[in-house]
Amino acid sequence: MNSGVLVCLQLVFTAVMGLYLWNLLKSQEGRNAVMGKESRKELERLKQLRQIRLSEPLTERTRPRTLDEVIGQAEGIKALRAALCGPNPQHVILYGPPGVGKTAAARLVLEEAKKNPASPFKSDAVMVEVDATIVRFDERGIADPLIGSVHDPIYQGAGALGIAGVPRPKPGAVSRAHGGILFLDEIGELHPAQMQKLLKVLEDRRVFFESAYYSRDNPNIPEYVHDIFQNGLPADFRLVGATTSSPEDIPPALRSRCLEIFFRALSSEEIGLVAQGAAQKAGVDIEPQALEVIKRYAQNGREAVNFVQLGAGLVAVENRKAITLQDAEWIVSQGRYSMKPEIRVPKLPVPGLALGLAVSGPGTATVIEVESQAIPTQHTARGRVTVTGVIEEEQLGRTGHTYKRKSMVASSVENVITALACHTGIRVHDYDLHVDFPGGTPVDGPSAGLAIAMSICSTVTGTPITALSGFSGEVSVRGEIRAVGGIEQKLCAAEDAGLRCVYIPEANWQERYVERSIQVVPVRSLVQCIELVFSNPAMAIPSGLG
Repeated sequence: MNSGVLVCLQLVFTAVMGLYLWNLLKSQEGRNAVMGKESRKELERLKQLRQIRLSEPLTERTRPRTLDEVIGQAEGIKALRAALCGPNPQHVILYGPPGVGKTAAARLVLEEAKKNPASPFKSDAVMVEVDATIVRFDERGIADPLIGSVHDPIYQGAGALGIAGVPRPKPGAVSRAHGGILFLDEIGELHPAQMQKLLKVLEDRRVFFESAYYSRDNPNIPEYVHDIFQNGLPADFRLVGATTSSPEDIPPALRSRCLEIFFRALSSEEIGLVAQGAAQKAGVDIEPQALEVIKRYAQNGREAVNFVQLGAGLVAVENRKAITLQDAEWIVSQGRYSMKPEIRVPKLPVPGLALGLAVSGPGTATVIEVESQAIPTQHTARGRVTVTGVIEEEQLGRTGHTYKRKSMVASSVENVITALACHTGIRVHDYDLHVDFPGGTPVDGPSAGLAIAMSICSTVTGTPITALSGFSGEVSVRGEIRAVGGIEQKLCAAEDAGLRCVYIPEANWQERYVERSIQVVPVRSLVQCIELVFSNPAMAIPSGLG
């Protein structure tokens, strides 16, 4: 009797379990069918979306396809090719203002490097591009799209490996760039913790992961996961970092591992070439007067393309063929564009006016004016010195302590006055001197010393400086002209401004300067420079400039 009851209960239990499993299987099949139907529906929708395409933006059409189409960066591209296209490519930091072709040049140089049989870059080498300003950083280490991270089993979405208690390594951009280039835009904005991790990857050429859930003795962990945790994930790439910041704003540890290459700001004529090319690809004409407006207002190539794109849209809407002067002026008003500061170089010499050369950004320089006036003192005391203009100063400090560094320009004025008094016989202290840096351009650094000296010497003696001459050099109290930085950019700025002669420290001289379109004169002392500037008949005022 009891055995019969047990048999019946077993049959009932078996039937119930069978029905449960059957219903579970049917529901699973139903879910699979629904998921399959939904997947097919979404795939079809995705195909339809991919068939809808707008016209290619003008910014895409104007992107350089060859290195020859990168305007105004011949020297920078030459350096970039030397750094990346040889058998031993280097890490690189590209400095330069926005919109001058840094990213496009890096892409094209990699393509050229892949064609070199001696290059380690293979034909399938990739360039992984990451914007450091938006790359995610998680202090918990859960997600790091740049370096990579480990998805531990406790985290949602750990997948099949997580269910088995296995930590899952997730590669970052440095591993995806293995065998190619990691292009890190605005590299100076990278989080300090990520910067340190990146430096470690550059040294090891692989990424090591850590996890409290990893054990060498865990039999559930797949062999490839063991390999990654024990040997690291390959990350042998070349870093190309781009930045609009100055070199001093980049961590020294990163700079020491990279070659530094500078792209310069485009001249007005080069911006005009960019605008003409964009108009041609947009299928519109552009009047010369409209082109001149773009050259005066566009700060870089990207802005020039934006000008043309809006103008081409206006022309198309109004069924016209050319961008006119009125169109360009309307775009300036609508976009609230500001005119680029013009470098107005005096064509005639003026007593007390000298032209200096100053670095204005990474890879860029400009011509600045230095004006001086000397008023004989009406008393026996030493004359006063006044310095005006945008003179940068620096304030340092910590809690309870503050240190303020005198502007280097103000210090340069004092050094110049001492050097003139001691080595030229000019009685500078008999005058109240006013030294001004007009134009609103911030000035700092000792390289303005030579221009300051020439300006003071000119105003005290009443002798004008030779026309179209520029100066750059530090003046010591002993009357020496010491080396300064940024000479290459300063010479380019002098050429763009139409100067005919530039005086630089003898220590900065290079023989290749002989081939430049501008005369470069090396000087070693203040006395030598004064003699050359105020007695050189070869630098007389050119005819027709009055």
